[in-house]
Amino acid sequence: MPVTKISSADAFPEACLGQLTVAHFSAHWAPQCQQMNEVLDELLSDPQLAHVKFISVEAEDMPELALKHAISAVPTFIIFSGGKAVDRVDGAKAAELTKKVQTRAQHGEVPSPPPRPEEDLNARLKRLINQAPCMLFMKGTPNEPKCGFSKQMIEIFNSHGVRFSSFNILSDEEVRQGLKTFSDWPTYPQVYVGGELVGGLDIIKELVASGELASTLPCKKSQQEMDERLRALTTGAPVQLFMKGSREQPRCGFSRQLVDILNSVGVEYSTFDILSDEEVRQELKRFADFPTYPQLWVKGELVGGLDIVKELVESGELDAALKA
Repeated sequence: MPVTKISSADAFPEACLGQLTVAHFSAHWAPQCQQMNEVLDELLSDPQLAHVKFISVEAEDMPELALKHAISAVPTFIIFSGGKAVDRVDGAKAAELTKKVQTRAQHGEVPSPPPRPEEDLNARLKRLINQAPCMLFMKGTPNEPKCGFSKQMIEIFNSHGVRFSSFNILSDEEVRQGLKTFSDWPTYPQVYVGGELVGGLDIIKELVASGELASTLPCKKSQQEMDERLRALTTGAPVQLFMKGSREQPRCGFSRQLVDILNSVGVEYSTFDILSDEEVRQELKRFADFPTYPQLWVKGELVGGLDIVKELVESGELDAALKA
């Protein structure tokens, strides 16, 4: 049985049911993940492991799933038995992974160090509702709502230019049930602003009817206001990097490579996580007339992305560009 690629967070729990399952949380850009794929191929060829299921998860594409299982780096392997996580291997540790899989496959459940404890649910819920100035907990995603109430909420938000992030409660049963108790609000969708519950669809409709929606929820700025904000952000530091994640924890391979380059030349720089602000993420592409990330800015002027920075490194012009 080949490695099964999981295409959605909803499919993950079912994939881990039944037989012993090894889940590889990986990233396509990470060479160490490719190396460990070769290890998985070796394990797949072992007839004694024919009953073991191997699945692959692109960690960056499913951040909710990665957060739930405390994936801080790739590759990470979690071993499931009967749908429950029973062990894990963090990092490209081929010998350790092979030994653990073979032991469990041949001898069943044996005493082993417990898996890393998941984050306390209340702490996790607090972090989720504070993840963005306006958080919508809904069934499905903004592009594909999975219930009529969530669809109506998205239509209202889009028509009024509400800036928001969302969480698909169908992808995480623990959050789905826990948030109802945590907020004492029994239904979905739920809207939070500044970490405080505003309410569900009926409340939002009342705010629309009373004309109070714009003063309650963060709505999109005019282009002039947005441009002023972007100018402030791009000039906030002499060297400013707009990236996915942070310098301590880049969330894509291109951002990681650019951080490595800046660290290697010893320049002082600030970063902005475009994943934390969808408005900035989309509008900066227009403002800069540059369609991708990361973006490196020096004194309010766009230098470019990873390819351009690499060219500056090869030509020996990077230092001059950073001091321009």
